[in-house]
Amino acid sequence: MQNQKRGTGIIQGTNVQIGANAAIWNYVVIGDNTKIGEGTLIGSFCDIGKDVTIGKNCNIQAHVTISNGCILGDNVFIAPNSSLLNDKYPKSTFMTPPTIKSNAAIGGGVTILPGVTVGESAVVGGGSVVAKDVQDRMVVAGAPAKIVMTLEEYEAKREAFIAAKSKVNQ
Repeated sequence: MQNQKRGTGIIQGTNVQIGANAAIWNYVVIGDNTKIGEGTLIGSFCDIGKDVTIGKNCNIQAHVTISNGCILGDNVFIAPNSSLLNDKYPKSTFMTPPTIKSNAAIGGGVTILPGVTVGESAVVGGGSVVAKDVQDRMVVAGAPAKIVMTLEEYEAKREAFIAAKSKVNQ
């Protein structure tokens, strides 16, 4: 557990594993039996449940809730104020946590409902409510979230936006 960066006010359960070069900022709660991969960054005021697995090099920004049992692959990005929920019929004893596959990006203020899988390299637009599985390399947005474009279309729009902003700032 070398080179870990730790903020203040972290509450950590038992049997938590945190990889090398991980950073956990202020006032984060981490439940029992949770694994956080190397190089992962966790922003302030996050609530990470028990039995959660977070892969390597993830970026979990501030005020994110990751419910018990959730699984995140490597290189996952979750913007602020997003929630991954695990209880389809509250308050039940049968949890169905979502799975976020590697390289997925979740926008700010997103809610991922129980049992949903967000596919590899998928993108979820900010403010979305994801009630159904998201296919690999698809971009979804809305409430409920629906496919709005492919990852290739998204990347082309992103590059055009960056190029236009770069010209304005020169």
